[in-house]
Amino acid sequence: MNVTDLKIKNLVDYKGQIFTITEIFQNEKNEYSVKIENDYRHLAVPADSIQPITINEDWLEKLGFTRTYSSDHRIRYERPESFIKYDIDLNSKKIVEGLKIYGNSIRCKYIHEFQNIFSSLFGRDTETTLKNIFKNEAVA
Repeated sequence: MNVTDLKIKNLVDYKGQIFTITEIFQNEKNEYSVKIENDYRHLAVPADSIQPITINEDWLEKLGFTRTYSSDHRIRYERPESFIKYDIDLNSKKIVEGLKIYGNSIRCKYIHEFQNIFSSLFGRDTETTLKNIFKNEAVA
């Protein structure tokens, strides 16, 4: 994961837990670090110690997508905005997998990538949805 692709409020994995990035900075040696937090911890860690969260069916539903189509070859998820879809390609080559916006395919494998695209499209982040994710996980 390239730290320069990250933005404040992106979700990342750190040691098996989900955190939100609250700050990105460089130290005296020009090495990147991030401040991350969740409901239980606030940490500053080297940027190379965090991992991206891979988009899967569970995450698509948490991000407001609904499964609308399923076949032996593809599963499609759609958001309430009719122009945003996500296809999961069940073929081993994964040719059509990824985010579809107005019919254009965008490689988007990780949650932070989706968050950044969503923010660019709508001028807002997915924060409300993400707060619900953390509440539901705290209950589980």
